[in-house]
Amino acid sequence: MELKKASLCVLFAVLLLLASRETVPGTEAKLCRYPSSTFWGPCVSDAHCAEKCIKEGFGGGDCHGVRRRCMCQKLC
Repeated sequence: MELKKASLCVLFAVLLLLASRETVPGTEAKLCRYPSSTFWGPCVSDAHCAEKCIKEGFGGGDCHGVRRRCMCQKLC
């Protein structure tokens, strides 16, 4: 009987933990994009764009859009 009571307590604790994890929304940081001020010409290499953006103080960058511009990224 004591073992059954302990098992029920453990099961209840696990269910409570899982339920609280499902109801609390996570906070995701928004990613903002800015055009690179040092990249010139058409952007064909994401790695080259990211390198320029990092030198500008951003977290990274990639080629973006129809016009293939180098867009730097950072968390807002």
